Amino acid sequence: MRFTSEQRLDDGVLERAFTLGEIPGILWTPASASAPAPLILLGHPGGLHKMYPRLVARARRSAADGFAAATIELPGSGDRPRSATAEQARVDLHRALKAGEPVDEEIVDRLVLPLVEKAVPEWQAALDAFLSLPEIGGPVGYSGGVIAIGIRLAVVEPRISAAVLFAGSFVPHTMFEEARQVTIPLHVLLQWDDEGNDRQLALDLFDAFGSKEKTLHANLGGHTGVPQFAGDAAARFFTRHLT
Repeated sequence: MRFTSEQRLDDGVLERAFTLGEIPGILWTPASASAPAPLILLGHPGGLHKMYPRLVARARRSAADGFAAATIELPGSGDRPRSATAEQARVDLHRALKAGEPVDEEIVDRLVLPLVEKAVPEWQAALDAFLSLPEIGGPVGYSGGVIAIGIRLAVVEPRISAAVLFAGSFVPHTMFEEARQVTIPLHVLLQWDDEGNDRQLALDLFDAFGSKEKTLHANLGGHTGVPQFAGDAAARFFTRHLT
């Protein structure tokens, strides 16, 4: 991991951009800490530049609670090379949604499964790099982003102790078996009127999770209308499980 820039935000949070091989990312650490900070991995749907305002707001809240936060660019997003297969699947997905038609499972598989296969090892490599820094300790949480990536990480990465998952993206039905293998504490956010989300699939997925502690926080409103108090509840969830 090579740091490429750094700045101190007005609340004292240190923001450092980095590259990990070809993968760009951002690391935020609290203004002051007496010990290595727990870490929250900030997932997102792709496009670090576009997502930056929302990511930095989440990172600032994490830092206020004593946590470091970090994110990386997804495969095929931002300036990273595009996949022709994924781009065609995205076109097919948007066409179905615009026409008000059901989204075929084959489209979801073409779009999501290759992304999961590539993104999860990259997140694990990034986690190796983060935990090698003296200012970062454990435990580790995962928050938001493409829910299928969160599912796979929760199953294969033992260093992740708890996760906040956003039920706002399609999940291949083949991943429901993986969801049953998830055992870490979960806090799932669901926007009831999310125009691009299959609500029933989200409810079925929540039912499938194998965690003994899992909470569904559902609110009225569209995809970007998550109320502030829902974010506060997610922050309290991490405070319980990462401190």
